[in-house]
Amino acid sequence: MEAIEEALEGLGHSSVRIPFTRDLHIFTERFKEQAVDIVFNLCETVDEAPHLVWHAAAVFELLGVSFTGSTSVGLMLSTDKLVSKRLLKGRQIRTPKYIVYNGSLEFTTALLKFPVIIKPRFEDASIGIDQDSIFENDQELRKGLKKFLDRFGPVLIEEYIPGREFNITLLGYPTASILPIGEIDFSAFPKNLYPIVGYRAKWDKASFEYHHSPRRFPQDLGRSLANKMQRVALECFHLLMVRDYGRIDLRVDDQGKIYVLEVNGNPCLSPDAGFAASAQESGLTYGDMIGMIVDFAVQREEGSTL
Repeated sequence: MEAIEEALEGLGHSSVRIPFTRDLHIFTERFKEQAVDIVFNLCETVDEAPHLVWHAAAVFELLGVSFTGSTSVGLMLSTDKLVSKRLLKGRQIRTPKYIVYNGSLEFTTALLKFPVIIKPRFEDASIGIDQDSIFENDQELRKGLKKFLDRFGPVLIEEYIPGREFNITLLGYPTASILPIGEIDFSAFPKNLYPIVGYRAKWDKASFEYHHSPRRFPQDLGRSLANKMQRVALECFHLLMVRDYGRIDLRVDDQGKIYVLEVNGNPCLSPDAGFAASAQESGLTYGDMIGMIVDFAVQREEGSTL
């Protein structure tokens, strides 16, 4: 957040932080006091509830103020992993097979191929996803499920897809452009660790995963594979109604099949995050990137299309 504030200041924009909570009265009063023109929406949870994240955008829409990033509908569709996967499947976009677990004692994994990985239905930023989220057989899975359910509520149990992992970054309004394709380099991972970008890889600076899962921008991607990944990413972007900027996480197996792991509306914009890295690889400075996102919202304000 500090980096975005500094970028906004460098662009000549004054800014103020207004926390968004369940207490809408306090929020709207503060909002009116500050005479806000444009909202840079950085809401990731509402009082630590990730399934409510899209409500902030809905309130901005009700207030009639232009804001950055995806609409409330786009955030709802992309935040809910179950809804996302159902939409992807309906469009025949390949995504790992899965089942939903909500505490029922009667469920079967017969249609899944092990190993499988547990993912909280609503969390993002790899919260709840790490090495102990992967299970190699049904017995181990059933023993470990309760702790995930108790902590996160409903979870998805999906097939683990081995292969290369790519991030496709999109930026633009009303038409999104694809920035350089990033790949996570797992080559230093030992055999006893699954190559995933889990919570430790993203946030635990003391962990092995954090220091051995660098992002690179491969120059040797075949044109056919690159084009296929870009087409899939654009289709996901439009299908889930992502706006302004987004990131699509993909896996490509040894047969060249592309699987969509996540569709991220309003992904992290920290200077050290994947989105900013891809923007920099394309020739944009951090300030350029933030300025473009603000300009999209200004464009909508001037056109009165929120």
